[in-house]
Amino acid sequence: MAKWLVIVGIIFILVGVTWPWLSRLGMGSLPGDIHIERKGFSFYFPVTTSIIVSLVLSLVFWIFRK
Repeated sequence: MAKWLVIVGIIFILVGVTWPWLSRLGMGSLPGDIHIERKGFSFYFPVTTSIIVSLVLSLVFWIFRK
């Protein structure tokens, strides 16, 4: 269990460090992401980005499991 927590922590650190470059590539503002702006209110829900991140993480965990 501790090994997996370390791996997940390293993945979070890598994503945090590479986030400025990922945002330049368009991650976080893909078609399908919901963004609602009104006076005094802003709501953002990254549906498409969440699906892509989920697929990538599932693939990484599947590779490490083998």
